[in-house]
Amino acid sequence: MTSQPQDTLPSVDVVIATHQRPELLRRAIAGVMAQTYRGTIRLLVVHDKSSPDTSLEEQHAGRSVEVLANTRTPGLAGARNSGIVAGTGDLVAFCDDDDEWRPDKLVRQVRQLEIDGAPTSVTGILVDYQDRQVVRVPTAEDLTVATLARHRVMAAHPSSVVVRRAALDQIGLVDEEIPGSYGEDYDWILRAAGVGGFAVVPEPLVLVRWGGSQFNKQWSTIIAAIDHLLDKHPAFRADHRALGRLLGQRAFALAASGSPDAWRAARTTLRTNPRERRGYVAAAVALHLVSAERVLDLAHKRGRGI
Repeated sequence: MTSQPQDTLPSVDVVIATHQRPELLRRAIAGVMAQTYRGTIRLLVVHDKSSPDTSLEEQHAGRSVEVLANTRTPGLAGARNSGIVAGTGDLVAFCDDDDEWRPDKLVRQVRQLEIDGAPTSVTGILVDYQDRQVVRVPTAEDLTVATLARHRVMAAHPSSVVVRRAALDQIGLVDEEIPGSYGEDYDWILRAAGVGGFAVVPEPLVLVRWGGSQFNKQWSTIIAAIDHLLDKHPAFRADHRALGRLLGQRAFALAASGSPDAWRAARTTLRTNPRERRGYVAAAVALHLVSAERVLDLAHKRGRGI
């Protein structure tokens, strides 16, 4: 593919939504601009709830960086969508502002899209947390609707997504109604799984910095977002293991927030699925046997979340 003329390769719009992380953002931009892909790359940096930094703009030989403001719903979902609708490329890709692409990411993914004919592609990731790095690589079998409902496959990370723009008519934009944009990537991946599936490049082609999420302590937002997902996706109600997992996450958030409803939520989780470990963990946090922070730290060290 790298020997093809530039004008025969699909053009790629890369959307980076950002909010006040200038140093990390510049690393993310550098990773996109260093791609070995010979097709046109248009990088759209969308500033959410902050003024666009025009010093980031550059243009040369089929590569450009453009900055714009989020003109839609404030938050990550609206910022991603602002970038999507501002672009015109054949393909749309995402990169979080604290992540970095490996140089051959786009080359490998565009090739895999051509081979598989799928509407969407993901790669593996290298999770960086404190002094540890963990490789997470998804398989095609991991990325069915049923499996994604049962297991939040963290390896299917938004910073690895490349999607055909034409497929967005069926998949849809990022859901701006999700409270606080929490889980907007998971919701989108679930929808994409139902529209033709994924071409998977089984290599960790994105460095993902873990633990810097804006949602670390926003427990009420997390609870509201989980309720939104439960109402939106029938796949959760259709499978007691899938439902138990989300109820366990909800119970953990209640326990972490110190809510008196946490113990009841943990019991509901275990009635739904007695094997759901999150129910026991939520109960332990509610009983002050372990702190939520300790649980999260142990999960992050394994490249996982709750």
